[in-house]
Amino acid sequence: MSTGHRPVADTAVNDPSGPTDEQRWHELVSQVGVEIAEPLTAALERIHVLTATGRIDRAGLRALRDEVERARQAGMIGQQLTRFASGRVRQSHEVLQLEEVLKSVLSLRTRETQARGIALKHEFKSARVIVDGSLLFSLLNATLDWALANAHAHIAFTVDFKTWPVHARLTCRFANRPADQIDESVTTEISPRLDSLTWRLIEQTAWTMGLVVDRKDVAGTTTLVLEFPKTAGEEMAGLSATEIDDGGAQSSNSKALAGSHVLVVASRREVRVLIRDALRNMSMLVDFVGSIDEAASFCKEGLPHAIIVDSIQKGSRFTHFRDEIVGEVPDFVFIEILEQGSTFEMSGTNGAQMARIGRDVVASSLPAALMFELSRGL
Repeated sequence: MSTGHRPVADTAVNDPSGPTDEQRWHELVSQVGVEIAEPLTAALERIHVLTATGRIDRAGLRALRDEVERARQAGMIGQQLTRFASGRVRQSHEVLQLEEVLKSVLSLRTRETQARGIALKHEFKSARVIVDGSLLFSLLNATLDWALANAHAHIAFTVDFKTWPVHARLTCRFANRPADQIDESVTTEISPRLDSLTWRLIEQTAWTMGLVVDRKDVAGTTTLVLEFPKTAGEEMAGLSATEIDDGGAQSSNSKALAGSHVLVVASRREVRVLIRDALRNMSMLVDFVGSIDEAASFCKEGLPHAIIVDSIQKGSRFTHFRDEIVGEVPDFVFIEILEQGSTFEMSGTNGAQMARIGRDVVASSLPAALMFELSRGL
């Protein structure tokens, strides 16, 4: 089966038989409810069994965690979709190397793809696009999330150009079912997972960015093409200075925090509460562990986008942990919360290997520090 997908606005305007914006958002709200309720119902059943028996094995505990994580992820996507529905998403356009941003995302998530047994293949041409950095980061991560949830064996990414007009294109291709179940002579129903909330987030993010979206599901293979109408070069001459930020500095909006994943390493409750309150309104996924060993275990199957560490956790074990991650992802973000004071230093200041924030200014400075540190990779 082949399906072409276009943004919400195009569907509503150009296809009178298609759903209106109001109908589409109603469907999305219903889908958010379903994707939160289903895993939570399964988790609740496990908890009932645990309460009755007093026992849960390692596999059951892992399944419980996965179910709660799925519900949390659905809730976060719902929050991100709400931002788009509000119409208050402010874009700050930058000229970015599409293939470099994609390489950064793939590098950051190498552990996750390896843990899932998925091989990443890529073929990149150099392509400069004019987009909002935060939305591009969100879009690429959502695309990888969606592909990982549906792919078998490998995922292939390509960055090239459409011949005319000359627009940069990003293609993501993967087998959506096992090879022994693919029969080109038989039309099989497409898995509902392909039209998950993550896919809806990809569609809505791309529409907000003004991209062209095309998805085809044919003979067990799914191909997503994202076309960038504002490709630096010919298109750049037609944009005003207000549409492109100063190329000499990264936009303060780059790689926005919405949807990003942060791991906090802190054993003291008061430090956890301080950090949690500071990040409460940042639309982020935040996990807490109590030690470096727990953090290392947490990161085995996939790295977060940043790690915040209480200063009392520093030592030789932390140094080894950090060196291992930086050896894999050189620009990985670490932020240290100092015991006291109003210090606010970015990484690189006076040779510092990570950003440092005093406890007295965590509430006011931590969001800004995360924004700045995460944007350095773009």
